[in-house]
Amino acid sequence: MELIRGISGIRGIVGDTLTESTVTRHIQAFSELQGVGDILLARDSRTHGDLLINSGCIALSQCGRNAVHHGIIPTPTAQFLVEKNGMAGGVVITASHNPTEWNGLKFIDANGCFLNDEKNAQLFNLADTLTPPLKKLGTITKIENGYQPHIEHTLNLSIIDVVAIKSRSFSVVVDAVNGAGSLALPAMVEALGCKVHRLYCEPNGEFPRGPEPLSHNLKRLGEAVVSHKADAGFATDPDGDRLAVIDENGLPLGEEYTLAICADGFFNTTNSCKPLVTNLSSTLALDRIAEKYGCSVIRSAVGEINVVNKMKEVNAELGGEGNGGVILSESHYGRDSLVAAAMFLNRMAQDTRKVNEIFKSMPQFVMVKDKIRLGSVDSQSILDKMEQNFPDAKSDKTDGLKLSWENSWVHIRKSNTEPIIRIYAEAPTQSEVIELVAKVKSIL
Repeated sequence: MELIRGISGIRGIVGDTLTESTVTRHIQAFSELQGVGDILLARDSRTHGDLLINSGCIALSQCGRNAVHHGIIPTPTAQFLVEKNGMAGGVVITASHNPTEWNGLKFIDANGCFLNDEKNAQLFNLADTLTPPLKKLGTITKIENGYQPHIEHTLNLSIIDVVAIKSRSFSVVVDAVNGAGSLALPAMVEALGCKVHRLYCEPNGEFPRGPEPLSHNLKRLGEAVVSHKADAGFATDPDGDRLAVIDENGLPLGEEYTLAICADGFFNTTNSCKPLVTNLSSTLALDRIAEKYGCSVIRSAVGEINVVNKMKEVNAELGGEGNGGVILSESHYGRDSLVAAAMFLNRMAQDTRKVNEIFKSMPQFVMVKDKIRLGSVDSQSILDKMEQNFPDAKSDKTDGLKLSWENSWVHIRKSNTEPIIRIYAEAPTQSEVIELVAKVKSIL
């Protein structure tokens, strides 16, 4: 397997496709592209992350760049700190939701956002050709508990009614999969007056469940919510940018409904008529919620930076992705589990109903997320074949191929992070969406 390079940075298997040399080359290339200033380095909790971040600090120092070593912090915290502190950029050593043997680099520009396609291409080309010049060594500064300013900032967001949330004394179970959010997310929820029960909140890199906060990985969290008689359960991924929610009965809402319920609370609080921005693979529930408040939904290609760029283009205040990613421009332009948790608790505080009842009041759709190994098959030929087999559908080729009908859709695209073709589909009922996916896979 080759090193994966794309809009999400680079990812590979440590010791195989991802080595210290790989990390050094890409970080030094990134340094050459950035303007004057310090560069932040952070990581998730993977056991090999410590070695790689130290290599990254040395690589920056050799380029004459000052490195600010934040250790284990969530990716959105790193994005927030880069922008807040006026830094030249940042690098987070993480493979996000990939298994423990993987690691990678996410590159943050000076504006706190991930690099766009053009700049990523420049970086990758430079990493393959660069001979770093010898310069006066830069400094390496280590920072402890760098997530605290992020928490304080989140508590001060205009849409978060801290008093209302604290008055409800919610009980919440937090499952951070022993990742980068293990300290920050429980601390933020506690700061909002909640009783927190910690599950997998030791940042040791040992993932006791599937790293993605998908419903089938959250059985233990559901059991913990029931046993603690908690109001909700919050789960995140290893680098802490995505949030999934469990209701008081121990049942997962599905990661698609994190943004949906946060959006409902946001529009209810702000009376904003600005559009909500999300990607092509996110739930139709967002469209129905926006319509209720007289707002629109604008869709971008998949990938955080694509959503962010579209948000800036249309001056949107809220955006995100259906993977549990919530982006609030008032905070910063990045998916943020801390912001998502605060917004979800804010929505809970607006209502006397329990989480399950709030969820049931949302427009209901069923989504299936499937995939096939790409192998030697040309992805474009697959997409062309699919379009020909669904002549009655509305076709969108912004990112792969999305085929849409009034109340259902299927989106087929090459993954940005794995050598696979992703198949996402949604319909009003489980039988309808299963039938749609089965038809797609039969054509493939």
